[in-house]
Amino acid sequence: MGRGRLRIFLGAAPGVGKTYAMLAEGQRLRALGSDVVVGYVEPHGRRPTAAMAEGLETVPRRVVRHRGARFTEMDPDAVLARRPQVALVDELAHSNVPGSRNAKRWQDVEELLDAGIDVVTTLNVQHLESLNDVVRQITGVRQRETLPDEVARRADQIELVDLTPEALRRRMVHGDIYPPDRIESALTHYFRVGNLTALREIALLWLADRVEEGLQRYRAEHGIAAPWETRERILVGLSGGAEGETLIRRAARICARTPGSDLLALHVVPEEGSARIDPAALNAQRVLLESLGGSFHQTTGEDVVAALLRFAEAENVTQIVLGATRHNRLASSLRAGVGERTIKGSGPIDVHIVTHEEAAGRAAFRLPRPGAGAGPRRLGGALAGAAVLLPALTLLLAAVRGRLGLAGVLAAYLLLVVVVALAGGVWPALLVAVAAALLADYYFTAPLHSLGMARPEEIVALAVFVTTAVLVGTAAGTAARATRQAARATSEARTLSRLAANVLRGQDLPALVELIRENFGLTAVSLLERDPRASPTPRWYVVASAGDAPPERPYEADVESPVDDFRTLAARGPGLRTEDRRLLDACAAELGLAHARGRFAGPGDPFADAERTRAALLLAAGRDLRAPLRTAEDALGRLRQRPQERAPEEKRLLETARTAVHRAARLVTDLDDLSRLHAGALDLYLRPVDVGEALGAALDDLGAGGHSIVVRLPEDLPDVIADAALLTRVLAALGADALRHSPPDRPPLITAENRDGRVAIRVADGSGGPAAATGPAGPRADGLALRLSRDLAEAMGGSLKTSRRGGGYAVALTLPGSAPGGPRRGRPPAPGT
Repeated sequence: MGRGRLRIFLGAAPGVGKTYAMLAEGQRLRALGSDVVVGYVEPHGRRPTAAMAEGLETVPRRVVRHRGARFTEMDPDAVLARRPQVALVDELAHSNVPGSRNAKRWQDVEELLDAGIDVVTTLNVQHLESLNDVVRQITGVRQRETLPDEVARRADQIELVDLTPEALRRRMVHGDIYPPDRIESALTHYFRVGNLTALREIALLWLADRVEEGLQRYRAEHGIAAPWETRERILVGLSGGAEGETLIRRAARICARTPGSDLLALHVVPEEGSARIDPAALNAQRVLLESLGGSFHQTTGEDVVAALLRFAEAENVTQIVLGATRHNRLASSLRAGVGERTIKGSGPIDVHIVTHEEAAGRAAFRLPRPGAGAGPRRLGGALAGAAVLLPALTLLLAAVRGRLGLAGVLAAYLLLVVVVALAGGVWPALLVAVAAALLADYYFTAPLHSLGMARPEEIVALAVFVTTAVLVGTAAGTAARATRQAARATSEARTLSRLAANVLRGQDLPALVELIRENFGLTAVSLLERDPRASPTPRWYVVASAGDAPPERPYEADVESPVDDFRTLAARGPGLRTEDRRLLDACAAELGLAHARGRFAGPGDPFADAERTRAALLLAAGRDLRAPLRTAEDALGRLRQRPQERAPEEKRLLETARTAVHRAARLVTDLDDLSRLHAGALDLYLRPVDVGEALGAALDDLGAGGHSIVVRLPEDLPDVIADAALLTRVLAALGADALRHSPPDRPPLITAENRDGRVAIRVADGSGGPAAATGPAGPRADGLALRLSRDLAEAMGGSLKTSRRGGGYAVALTLPGSAPGGPRRGRPPAPGT
């Protein structure tokens, strides 16, 4: 038996008539001969609604007792035993009474759908998880009952029950919605005209997006690649250059002339990375785009034009805005620019080429970038180019054979070997070197047209040529590998930084999943969660998804990246390379952390509310204390400038007071940073960071005490993906804490090791002894400095754990490592070793 169909009647606010419309649909289906039952309906004392339910069979409800009170809920077992064709279930976002089998009514509905029963239900737009905060800002009311957007998005049909704000308020005045004692309060608060108008617009826009998704799904199922101009979608191609702002403003003007159009921007990151991209400029362009109402997207692709057109077709783009080429005439004659190739492949999509100050004539001709091992496409291109250039060069040299000696011929061949090495790496260069040596012997050494050689100097010249070519090819291959690994590490850092920044800004899970889908060029991505209850067949729920036909089970995916025992990231699309899989695993871990944070600190959690209230009070107190502490520090500093007027005891007390005030000021700063981090206002710039350099800077910040710390780092320790300034701050805080708790004769010890692609940095104070027993961390682990360090580590994609070590403590800071084998930088001498 197939899965049942879900139909949702969506409303902008209570009272628009959703339940009435649901019952009317039930009566219509019953009249057509369908077996219809009422699983749960709440008429709220409205007579027309109760009258519409007459004649429909109602399944008895289940009685639940909670805290001495009696409640009734829908009985899914009774509905399953009755096995109707259609079940009417009101209030899809409702939370069941504790003690029920499922926490949410939508989970009960999922069981009915899995059994093949069609369900008709109702939902208010304010109960959608992604819109909860927006609705709270508009109405001032936080909805405790929320529904994951993915549940509503999977519905087979969504119908908007619409009513103008004025008509809804008239219904309220007539007593058709609330009892008389609640009417005046509702009209002056939640049911104000402005609130209802805003909720109505939100519902219309959300439903319009679902209609757009349905259209995209239809086009994908029927193989329709050509865009349908249902509405204008203008796409800006951003290369990361200075011309980006000009292109964004030009596209925004085009968008403004067409009401209802969408503005998008796409930045394609080459698979091997690009050193010429300025992250600061690209971030400024993104800020400008979002201020103009556009949305920024990023994807990875070896061919920029192919990735651009693939994205345009997927998003039903109607116009593309690109900058004029920055290549000079020579480069343009050798290879068509991005604009020209986009025009040839765009089909019905209009392409606008916008001139700018960075256009042709300013870009210098560049040799091919080193690319050894960059992939079969670059390798094949290098071999194809050598197959054309080597015979052509031989014919040219043969034509001027009398003017050039063997040395000139070999120099020309060596130049070709260098070009091939830069373009394709070591193996094509070695092949060309051997072929060139044979051609030089055959055509340019006596006897001609023979592989024999009569003169010893020619044998020496060819031997030197082959040796030089081998050395050049090997050097080019090594440089290419190092370049690729460095570019790969930078690309990974940018991806993790962008994902972490969006997590800190409070982006919802669907937006984060879409970000991952775009970056890896996948067709569809889902974050799946398994029902923790034991069962013969595991049940999976889609927490968030993006793309067309996202997988609903792990075995439906082409690529799977487990997050933990109960969650996994499943994706459909082209296979990923090993490096991409490792990066996808890191993104999945970050996504799982964001989901866990949102679940444990979500709306309706009293512990989370209490924590937020306490944090707000501490933040306010800290800000009020900042000015008095600064005044006290200045006063103590001025008193300290006159030591000759102070007795020794006064000097000691003055220094103690100054240290205490300075520490209090530092605590206030840490408290402020902690609140900014939790609010998503603390910017991070993740990139490969040398652990030795960060430790050196941290120990320098600690002053004289830092140089007593013993540091032991392995020589082959890889870089970590982190924010350099924040990592230095975390290490300094951990070092200071270890110094405060270490005896003078036992300094703290800092060690590090590589653990399967992650770097673990361990800071242990000297009070526990080398053979001390370990145990759980005590109250010291809850100090403000360590809490801030832990939160900063988690924001950078790492973790920080504190454990007891005999009489002392050990702190383990774990961060993701960069690509193995990347370029190494010299380490500064470790203090105290």
